[in-house]
Amino acid sequence: MEWDVIVVGARCAGGPTAMLFARQGYRVLLLDRAASRTDTLSTLYIQQPGVSRLERWGLLDAVKATGCPPLGRTVYEIDDVRLAGCAGPNGTVHASYAPRRHLLDAILVEGAVAAGVEFRDHCGVSELLVEDGRVAGVRCTTPGGRSTVERARLVVGADGMRSTVAELAGARTTVEHPRLTCAYYTFWQGPKTDFELYEGERGWVSAVPTNDAVLISAYFPQDRFDEVRTDAFAAYREGVKVNAPALFEQMERAERTERLRGTGDQRNYFRETSGPGWALVGDAAHHKDSITARGIGDAFLQAELLVEAVADGLHDETRLTAALEAYGTELVAQLTPPYQGTLLVAQADARDKRLALLRAVGTSPDLTQRYFDTVAGVRPVSELYTPELLALLQG
Repeated sequence: MEWDVIVVGARCAGGPTAMLFARQGYRVLLLDRAASRTDTLSTLYIQQPGVSRLERWGLLDAVKATGCPPLGRTVYEIDDVRLAGCAGPNGTVHASYAPRRHLLDAILVEGAVAAGVEFRDHCGVSELLVEDGRVAGVRCTTPGGRSTVERARLVVGADGMRSTVAELAGARTTVEHPRLTCAYYTFWQGPKTDFELYEGERGWVSAVPTNDAVLISAYFPQDRFDEVRTDAFAAYREGVKVNAPALFEQMERAERTERLRGTGDQRNYFRETSGPGWALVGDAAHHKDSITARGIGDAFLQAELLVEAVADGLHDETRLTAALEAYGTELVAQLTPPYQGTLLVAQADARDKRLALLRAVGTSPDLTQRYFDTVAGVRPVSELYTPELLALLQG
């Protein structure tokens, strides 16, 4: 059988991409090298625009049914500044959510299968088939170890930061900045928190309520990675204690429910998003530091951008080429402002700038609301920098 679309990677980018292509009437094969219903490194947090997409796709009720609590309040503390509020509604959505990834990813795959997608886990891609100068399918390995060939009009790499599809297609990195933070996290049962971000002089701490616990993360400047990983749990505890002492007191009385996880490989880049017969979505196309928790929502956005661009033009080479180019242009246009904002948040030496901004924002309820709307992606960054805010920043 020849497929219209093969999607490689079945998580927050791949599941929706496969589902949306299938809802367009295309024959879609979804592959993932991992077992289904497994966890992965993640901040878990889905801002309101991402939640709106889940609602539009008919999947939000399934997320709610997991017992994941709605998050209607955000707190950001740095020095003597404490901002508390919530982004305004995005359509009918008022709350954000942070479901465990083994639950969310399964819901996304189930949505794809319900739309007619064929899903295969334990199936890794080893080669892209190239015919007449364009990608025409993949060679993959079945769970039993047998090599098989699957052909398609379009191969979509949704296989993460270390994308095999991007590597095999020769996708160039078009924008890149140095790694800025390393992060360690685990889950605690007991603390009572909102979605919270604390910044001290020696790092950042976040708290995110999820299905059955609170995910507490400690971020450190990247240049401390070698030091931190020598005794990661001790460094993690110290990071929370120093940068979020009130949260640390709760954590000390809580029960840790899982092992500590972490990474020092939080890359910041845009890649070339497409070529003849192939495209990239999610972290395969673009990745930024997780400190602003934009990854899941950005993956949902990219899935929609790609499928809407291609629409019914998959089998017309001229239209498909133009659509893939338009997709890449729109991806960069929409994700560059939050990318730049994330770089600012994650740069240790930009702390004074962040403090000045948040101090100014905190002087006005309107500016505070605009700030939370901007962070969530409900309104563009340009709408935060009003004449009032610029005047405050200029002294």
